[in-house]
Amino acid sequence: MFVVMYMLLILPNQRKQKQWNSMLSSLKMGDKVTTTGGIRGSIVSLKDDAIVIRTSPDNIKLEIVRSAIAAVTTDDTATKA
Repeated sequence: MFVVMYMLLILPNQRKQKQWNSMLSSLKMGDKVTTTGGIRGSIVSLKDDAIVIRTSPDNIKLEIVRSAIAAVTTDDTATKA
């Protein structure tokens, strides 16, 4: 019973967390990102625990923590959505 619960609940969450951590560590300047709050922008600068993104169309710069990044958005996924 415990093995089945581990396979169905814990293992997929661990894989998802590992994938998210690798995405956060591979962020670089110029990447287009989406935050957990739904703000989209491109990375202007990187710090240890925070990043600065520039939003369009007004070119407003926002400093957010790295853990607030939900996804790296490519041009293909931005136009399809």
